[in-house]
Amino acid sequence: MDLEKKNIKNIHLSVYPPDGAVRVSAPSRMSTDLIRIFTIQKLDWVKKQQRKLLAQEREMPRDYKNKESHYLWGKRYLMKLVKAEGVNHITLDHKHLTLHMSETATEAQKASLLEKHYRAELRVSAQRMIDFWVKKIGVELDRFFIQGMKTKWGSCSPHNKSIRLNLELAKKPPECLEYIVVHELIHLIEPTHNERFIALLELHMPRWRHHRDELNRLPVKHESWKY
Repeated sequence: MDLEKKNIKNIHLSVYPPDGAVRVSAPSRMSTDLIRIFTIQKLDWVKKQQRKLLAQEREMPRDYKNKESHYLWGKRYLMKLVKAEGVNHITLDHKHLTLHMSETATEAQKASLLEKHYRAELRVSAQRMIDFWVKKIGVELDRFFIQGMKTKWGSCSPHNKSIRLNLELAKKPPECLEYIVVHELIHLIEPTHNERFIALLELHMPRWRHHRDELNRLPVKHESWKY
């Protein structure tokens, strides 16, 4: 168990992938005995979360070949490789995600092109959702970042008025991205997951639990995570 004491009011317990490591964040003045008692009381919950992590479906490693499955906004596409005419780029139709690249393109180059496409898609969709929700919730956001994250779908830095979104969200249904956007924006008001935070989440997104469960049910990379 990883224990971190900091300037917070309540104790928080989290279970992280890939192997269910336990992390406890506790108020600086809380005694070790009280922390141990709290953790023991939550043991059944911890074991349940660890079982879920181990049971969650994983994505197969990608080879970036013809007819390989890839996802964008929750929809499955078959990869198609076409010799590039000009600049490398990606096109979509109802069934295929087509990589227009040199015939000698390496797996790493294909992966890089697809990542750029995911990043561009996510930035546009996230910006549109953020523009709507900052007004609805009544918060100010200076900027947002997109990055690969191994243990979280998103994060918030209230003091910087910024949020971070996991690049993998581009593969999930749009409502999953919207849930994470709302979740992180509410953290600008309430940094912790206390009753006030839950009440605000319920107010603005009554079906948030459904979206959270859907997100956590979908296949993830080997380094799975929960939210």
